[in-house]
Amino acid sequence: MINVIKQTIAQVRAQKMLSIISVVGTALSIFLIMVVVMLQQVKVVPFSPESNRDRFLHAKYGSVHVTNGEDWESNGFISYATAKALYAGLKTPEAVTVYTPYNMTVNISQAAQTAIPVKQMQTDDVFWRVFDFVFIDGKPYDAATFDAAIPVVVISESVSRQLFGTTEVTGRQVMIDHTPFSVAGVVKDVSTLASMSYAQIWVPFTVTGLDKSSWQQGIMGSLGATILARSRDDFDDIRAECDAALKKYNKEIEPTQWELVSRNRPYDQEKQVISDSSNFEPDVKGARRTRFIIYLILLIVPAINLSGMTESRLRKRVEEIGVRRAFGCRRSELFTAILSENLLLTLFAGAIGWLLSVTFAWLCSSFLFAQPYSDASVAPTVDIAMLVQPSTFLWALLFCFILNLLSSGLPAWKASRISLVNAINAK
Repeated sequence: MINVIKQTIAQVRAQKMLSIISVVGTALSIFLIMVVVMLQQVKVVPFSPESNRDRFLHAKYGSVHVTNGEDWESNGFISYATAKALYAGLKTPEAVTVYTPYNMTVNISQAAQTAIPVKQMQTDDVFWRVFDFVFIDGKPYDAATFDAAIPVVVISESVSRQLFGTTEVTGRQVMIDHTPFSVAGVVKDVSTLASMSYAQIWVPFTVTGLDKSSWQQGIMGSLGATILARSRDDFDDIRAECDAALKKYNKEIEPTQWELVSRNRPYDQEKQVISDSSNFEPDVKGARRTRFIIYLILLIVPAINLSGMTESRLRKRVEEIGVRRAFGCRRSELFTAILSENLLLTLFAGAIGWLLSVTFAWLCSSFLFAQPYSDASVAPTVDIAMLVQPSTFLWALLFCFILNLLSSGLPAWKASRISLVNAINAK
């Protein structure tokens, strides 16, 4: 290994221009592909308040169709009664929360101040156990408050400072769309990348009457559910329990001539983030295949160019290769040595590309991670810990190995197969 390092440094010094071009090309390739990886990673990696993403199962939507022979169905959010029947009674999970898996714009004000528009989410009391918000002041509302439909609100740090100029506001009064609410607590601002929990204020949905709001014979409504498993190993058991609850519920609603269709819900985090609509089950394998094709294209195109540079560098080393062969170096050893030298150069360039991608993603997060179809007035915030994950580092390392193999594999093989006489004569 020491000899390989020395040899690599010597070759870089001997062929500075080609080496610089190779490093820059490799770094840019890794930079581009890692930005694409990060765009996907931020949707599934855990961060507060969704630190348990690897243990989440989401049932955001529901689907019903008639059983009288007509080809008609309805897709969307479900009612509180349906959510309780299907998910609230599960025994295997650690917790199940029912809430509005979306947010809506409301106006909030304090005293005679001008109202400001904010994003509101309506939740139950279990919501605060499933999602790990960081409370700066006060505490979340409990089950008694939720059941009694007491008008309380949890607000974000930025909203608290806009309204009161401080975050120590527990117990103070605010007006939300002309309705008085008492502040229960203040939490740190949430990134819009927390797709299932993002809002600026949170209220119990019993206050607004969503627990009684329903249609389609009480089946559909405005709510969804998130299940927090104790472990990913429990996913199959939880889904089996959900299927049993669905059969029981469909038996109960049979007189209404409606039947609830699961579409294999609940979904884990990876499946949920590609769920664009309520009437189709997401194709996880297809989404993965598409991503891998994109990764492959982003690797093959620069690899072709880098392969030419590698071959150019090796042409200038033909005499050296001939001497090594003459002193007994086997072709396999020569092939491995050339690959190892290029791998060191690729890893060095890959490290630069990875650092560039993290820096770029962090500095340009406001437009790079902007959520599609979102009217959120707050730009997405990205913590550096969201980008520097073990998974992203391993992806970068893997791409370096693949890029090295694609760009230097064929030139190294051709160099190791060159005739000994031609090599010594620099042909």
